[in-house]
Amino acid sequence: MLLDRDGTLVEDVPYNGDPEKVRLLPGVRVGLDRLRAAGLRLGVVSNQSGLARGFFSVGQMRAVHARIEALVGPFDSWQVCPHDEADGCGCRKPLPGLVRAAAAELGTVPGRCVVVGDIGRDVTAALAAGAVGVLVPTPVTRPEEVAAAPWVAGDFCEAVEEILRRQHAVQPAVRPAVGRSAGRRGGTVLVVRADSAGDVLVTGPAIRAVAHHADRVVLLCGPRGRAAADLLPGVDEVVEHPLPWIDPDPDRVNPAEMAALTDRLAAIGADEAVIFTSFHQSPLPLALLLRMAGVPRVSGISEDYPGSLLDVRHRVPVGVPEPERALSLAAAAGYGLAPTDQPTLRLRAGAVPPAPARLGAPGYVVLHPGSAASSRAIPPELAARIASALVDAGHRVVVTGGPDEREVTAAVAAAGGVDLGGRTGLAELAGVVAGAAAMVVGNTGPAHLAAAFGVPVVSLFAPTVPFGQWGPYRVPTVRLGDAAAPCRDTRAATCPVPGHPCLAGVDPAEVVEALRVLGVPGEPVGPATAGVAVPATGGSGR
Repeated sequence: MLLDRDGTLVEDVPYNGDPEKVRLLPGVRVGLDRLRAAGLRLGVVSNQSGLARGFFSVGQMRAVHARIEALVGPFDSWQVCPHDEADGCGCRKPLPGLVRAAAAELGTVPGRCVVVGDIGRDVTAALAAGAVGVLVPTPVTRPEEVAAAPWVAGDFCEAVEEILRRQHAVQPAVRPAVGRSAGRRGGTVLVVRADSAGDVLVTGPAIRAVAHHADRVVLLCGPRGRAAADLLPGVDEVVEHPLPWIDPDPDRVNPAEMAALTDRLAAIGADEAVIFTSFHQSPLPLALLLRMAGVPRVSGISEDYPGSLLDVRHRVPVGVPEPERALSLAAAAGYGLAPTDQPTLRLRAGAVPPAPARLGAPGYVVLHPGSAASSRAIPPELAARIASALVDAGHRVVVTGGPDEREVTAAVAAAGGVDLGGRTGLAELAGVVAGAAAMVVGNTGPAHLAAAFGVPVVSLFAPTVPFGQWGPYRVPTVRLGDAAAPCRDTRAATCPVPGHPCLAGVDPAEVVEALRVLGVPGEPVGPATAGVAVPATGGSGR
């Protein structure tokens, strides 16, 4: 748990070197006591440019810190940036240096850290390091910073309460005595994620949690998620079937097909089922079929009254990241990750082929402009300008996209880069992403491929859905775009506002700067890789 100092722990007194001026903010002492009692280690990450400007000495700053610790107890790490804005250091927030240094001193990694601050640069530094960022606004916090933050808490105590709730939510519950699987592990578990490739990928940690305890895991998915299902660790068998209450463009409900699906589910012989859904979906239609198929124990997240359709009816507050949302359902059903596993996205070893040799050495930037939902795609004209700016900054660029996006990727690559549009299936695309130094992408499935490999992401994120739920998970990220655009929270698949204002206003120079923040320098473009055409291999790149 990493905390900003001024405006988060104590009142923001500009360039304070006087311990007598230290005033705790409301709830800080109680909140820190709760965090320590829960076993969390605490650190402070603070910009103190007053040192560079000569407003106070190192000794005076240490006296201020000693006063803070006298009021709230000791911290396990103090990380301070002593530089001014013009010094060009790598530690001054919004750069991620302080967060990385604190994580290292605490013996962990940024992905296991939560950073709490009161302004946008605190959250930006957290995300750029791959940590979780929580914004607790004050009167000086700008509205656009609040809109862009993935997680906003009303005050410090509210932030602490939700942090501890989320920590507890992914700890496995004691399994009740229900059905054939009562009181034991093992058996066959049917897990369900019937949506797109990105949805299946973010459910991966929860599926691994189930697989850690089960003898056999069968995954039911839809056609749009099948390619991702084949890449997930812990899955022994995949059953593909469209579900008309999930698909965005569904056929009519066919009684014969539903009867056939019920028979197929019965043939699996599952001891229980865990139905993973997005926050706007219901598990109840499938739960009914599972009951008809004789599955004795069914778990799902449901706000609606499930009657006897669910044995474990789980609830999750709005705003929880989708991977954690799924993990909390697995935990409610009694399944937790292996002690050696981490709640990050991963792909199955050996499932991903290497990137084409013609791309050259790893270290290029993947630019993926498209999306199955046009509202979340990067406008083609902007993507072309981004490609040009990246090449001018010394980056090698690889442009990717699905078969129906070849015209767009060709136009973007013409501005600079190698065109792979329509030339990769999902596994091949994963291989390309694995060799990237960073990825520039909208809110679409390939962003989660990047997260699975720890590849930093410049996220041009249309706010049609909440960034805190669907942003790249536990991977260094910089978010760009207008988070307060009129399309916010509409869940629109087609842009409801003329001109795509949430992304159209992004300056390509912002993308170049975002890569610098993420620690991805440019490099000369070699003659062996510039402008090379890659033959088609078929499949979808989305």
